[in-house]
Amino acid sequence: MARRGKRYRELVTQSDKAKLLSPAEAVEAIKKLANAHFDETVDIAVKISVDARKGEQMVRGVVTLPHGTGKVPRVAAVARGEKAAEAQQAGADVVGAEDLVQRIDEGWKDFDILVATRDVMSLVGRLGKKLGPRMPNPKSGTVSDDIGKVLRDLKSGRMEFRMDKGAVVHAAIGKVSFPPEHLLENMAIFVGAVARARPAAVRGQFITRVALSPTMGPSVRVDPAQALELAER
Repeated sequence: MARRGKRYRELVTQSDKAKLLSPAEAVEAIKKLANAHFDETVDIAVKISVDARKGEQMVRGVVTLPHGTGKVPRVAAVARGEKAAEAQQAGADVVGAEDLVQRIDEGWKDFDILVATRDVMSLVGRLGKKLGPRMPNPKSGTVSDDIGKVLRDLKSGRMEFRMDKGAVVHAAIGKVSFPPEHLLENMAIFVGAVARARPAAVRGQFITRVALSPTMGPSVRVDPAQALELAER
């Protein structure tokens, strides 16, 4: 494991990882811990009680954060004709059809999200192994004939979430510079979305741990019951 720098070690002494904070206290703590020379991202990690080895217990979903993440994703769109023009007008960074698919097939990766209309999925299908989780998918809303709306949503804060092998769901919920109330609202919307993605087979407490952290600092723990209460308001 890489050795942490002096700055990080000093920040650790200011945080008590054993203490559960209210959502508001956690946001306040993160703002104090973030002292890098740039606007740090606030990340959330939600531990869920599922068996990650079972496919039917996979947790994934789509959520739109009301105040965005502080980063506008680079979106490439595969579309033809009027739908290509619609994608361009809605803010797509790159638009194309056969030419764009060929470009990606040859190794171009300068985008965060790829969207496509249904009629071009036969073209996009060959990219599956290269794109991995960035492959357009109807379940995540990245395959749609209403491509203009999809692009506007993505640019304004819509994101896909998916648990990792450790049954943890990670996401960015804003920047340290965001007002506390914006971070709290984004947190509430995200935690609520994870809670609603609960597999039918899972019993008992679903969300067991919630933590916030700035890009360059240690994490703080949020009381999961209070995080859920905030999400239900």
